[in-house]
Amino acid sequence: MNKLLLLSVALLLGACSSAPPAPEWQSQSFSAIKSYTSAYLSGNTRVAQVEFERAKAEVARTGRPDLMARLELLRCATQVASLVMTPCAAYRALAQDAASAEQAYASFISGRWDTLQAAQLPLHYRALVTQSQAQATQEAVSAPAANNADKLNQIEDPLARLVAAGALIQSQREPLSTADIDLAVATASAQGWRRPLLAWLGVQLKRNQTIGNAEAAAAIQRRINLVLQAAEPA
Repeated sequence: MNKLLLLSVALLLGACSSAPPAPEWQSQSFSAIKSYTSAYLSGNTRVAQVEFERAKAEVARTGRPDLMARLELLRCATQVASLVMTPCAAYRALAQDAASAEQAYASFISGRWDTLQAAQLPLHYRALVTQSQAQATQEAVSAPAANNADKLNQIEDPLARLVAAGALIQSQREPLSTADIDLAVATASAQGWRRPLLAWLGVQLKRNQTIGNAEAAAAIQRRINLVLQAAEPA
């Protein structure tokens, strides 16, 4: 399981390795979250929905809305990685009970970076947000948007990198650079994550169509067709 999921689960479930043994709801939630993330990224919507509802049922047993808010943020972040940019409504209903770190993360994945305090985010996102804020205030005119790919590439975890790329789309007035998009495509492809791969290939296809690169667009369309042939039923 990837580092982003481990981090999210650690925040959600607490220190499961310490004595006494962790309560049953923690282990059941861990299993459900892991299954949800795998199914969603693979494009299996039905299984993903079942597993997420199972996780919610376990967390609800605690009666803690702050934990439920964290769970909803995990779902929203996974969707952002696949360029599903719908409002995180379920989290918003719980936001008043969320901790400051979760509130900062919610702002991050929704692209509201203007007043975001980077220090409240997981470490791997801080440099990207700091750079973006500097660009927005013209404090770093020598750091063009194309350098985002360098910052994204420094995020080692694949899912965290895709979340950051998706959040970038929402945070910036200008479209992502070709390097940003290519990196997102390569990341999803390397993991075999069909849902985000199709989403990012779609962005890549549109970019090449826009600039009139018919040969590249045709090659990308062949990749899309191949992924669609192997897709699981939604």
